[in-house]
Amino acid sequence: MAYYFAINGYKIGDTTESVPIPFPKRGVKPLVTTVVNSGRNANGVVVGQKIGRDQYKLDQLEWAWLTAEQWSKLLSLLKDFFVTVTFWDPVTNDRKSLRMYCGDRSAEPYWVNSAGKPTHYKDCKVNLIDTGA
Repeated sequence: MAYYFAINGYKIGDTTESVPIPFPKRGVKPLVTTVVNSGRNANGVVVGQKIGRDQYKLDQLEWAWLTAEQWSKLLSLLKDFFVTVTFWDPVTNDRKSLRMYCGDRSAEPYWVNSAGKPTHYKDCKVNLIDTGA
């Protein structure tokens, strides 16, 4: 089944998962970052050296609308600090798996039941950042 990315093997966008989490909305920005140790010499010329490999960030993963069950599932996938994320690498146009950690997570409760418990969330956002390992 098609999926956009996976967290510890759980496929986001695959409707066969136990709690299907849909594809994030358009506008996801996979960032590729080159880490550089740099400075300027006595002549004011930049001198630098690339450190390690290029690193990735899946920035602005956003869902306009998720059920409370879907949002809870997504957050539970990210409960461990480090996760393995499989995603489409824009450099090779192939899947890549990397160790990542989750940045801020946010969502706004939209619908609540009579007990005040949220049943749906809007503007659900997550960032996934490469550890470099």
